[in-house]
Amino acid sequence: MTDLSAVRIRGVERLAGPLVVVRRVAGMALGEDVLVAGPDGRSRHGQVIELAADLAVVGVYQGTSGLELATTTLELTGEPFRLPISSAMLGRIMDGRGRPIDGGPPIVPTTRRDVNGAPINPAARDNPRDFIETGVTAIDLLTSLVRGQKLPIFTAAGLPANDLAARIATGARVIGEERFVTIFAAMGITRREADDFRDAFLSSGSIDRIASFLNLADDPAVERLLTPRCALTLGEYLAFELGFDVLVVLTDMTAYGEALRELSTAREEIPGRRGYPGYLYTDLATLFERAGRVRGRPGSLTALPIVTMPDDDITHPIPDLTGYITEGQIVLSRELWGRGVDPPIDVLPSLSRLMNAGIGEGRTVPEHRVVADQLYAAYARARDLRRLVTVVGEAALTAAEQAVLAFGDAFERRLVGQGAERRPLTTSFDLAWELLLRLPSAELGRIPETVLAARTWRGGGGSDEVDAGEGPKGGPGRGGGSARIGGGSDG
Repeated sequence: MTDLSAVRIRGVERLAGPLVVVRRVAGMALGEDVLVAGPDGRSRHGQVIELAADLAVVGVYQGTSGLELATTTLELTGEPFRLPISSAMLGRIMDGRGRPIDGGPPIVPTTRRDVNGAPINPAARDNPRDFIETGVTAIDLLTSLVRGQKLPIFTAAGLPANDLAARIATGARVIGEERFVTIFAAMGITRREADDFRDAFLSSGSIDRIASFLNLADDPAVERLLTPRCALTLGEYLAFELGFDVLVVLTDMTAYGEALRELSTAREEIPGRRGYPGYLYTDLATLFERAGRVRGRPGSLTALPIVTMPDDDITHPIPDLTGYITEGQIVLSRELWGRGVDPPIDVLPSLSRLMNAGIGEGRTVPEHRVVADQLYAAYARARDLRRLVTVVGEAALTAAEQAVLAFGDAFERRLVGQGAERRPLTTSFDLAWELLLRLPSAELGRIPETVLAARTWRGGGGSDEVDAGEGPKGGPGRGGGSARIGGGSDG
């Protein structure tokens, strides 16, 4: 049925890529949803993205191919784009605008929400807390993710960021919580990558708790800007109204930034750093700041954006600004990937600023912090020794230094490089203790004697390969640090 009260504009001033420039009319609002029709009468959706004194710019989600200046008609809807949402979207695969593409039945919406949402009022924010187990040891032990956090993954071209994203999306959970779901939003991916994600979700057995939004590389750039907003809008509904703990995985934010730059160029805006618009920081913040916990409301919304660093440059505007907004970073290493470490997480530049809020007694294990600190310290020393070996040779090292060097190899190969396996937190800690207790006691200065003694007395993994001349009171390996890593199950 035709809406006789709707405002219609016939004829446009200019067509530029996915953008339509029209004469501004009274009542036109920024962010308003627009219906665009061409000579064939087919209706396309768009959004008012810029208003000037006498002109307006409309971004068309399906692109402007086939449109003509004189015959194109725009109809103003009088409201922003509202996503039809429902808990029935869990288990479904949708395009970048929330339309099912998995061959299933139509989704009957419970409500419709403005996709622009609103960042959480700082006065209403509750502190992020409670550990999220991803099943990835390097993250769970050393850069722990907590409910309500914004923790990005910085990757580079050719690294397995998509595999890691799919692994986290299917394997993450809150210990002791049943109401945990994942929303996966992929932007600018190829059809092959989309098929890989579908296969990964279907084969995981957890598809019923994952809602997927897939924006393909050949989809218009305007839709790419809408995809993360649709995912976060669904996440806010599930978290703050239905009480779910929601993890939103956004990949790849660099594709999002490139789409923003493309539209900025088409709008002939003055560019900022490396051609990106000057409002890139503000735009990213409007997305990431929607994550968190709201005081007095159930549920939580946790964001895990994945950012590809062009030319492996962490100072590139997108990862640089992302780091300012979020609460840490997980960094993937090309060097580790070249040595066959999967996932190639470099734990030294990685950081979770809210880690302490989600670990320790009552959350993970009481000694989580000191174990993580000791793993960092021992691995950092092993990396230093590798550089020394290139100068003096391994034969010049003491027995204790050789043990630390071997620890670094085992740390990368066994603890970080877990492959496709999903590790429960208890298994990760057992492996960490097994490697640590093979080090000379002088290298374990960050772990209190009482914790070491208790662990050794319980028969901590690997302690049988250390000179245990003293009992639990004296700590493991007091016999001079002749222990080596590399035998037994290390291969």
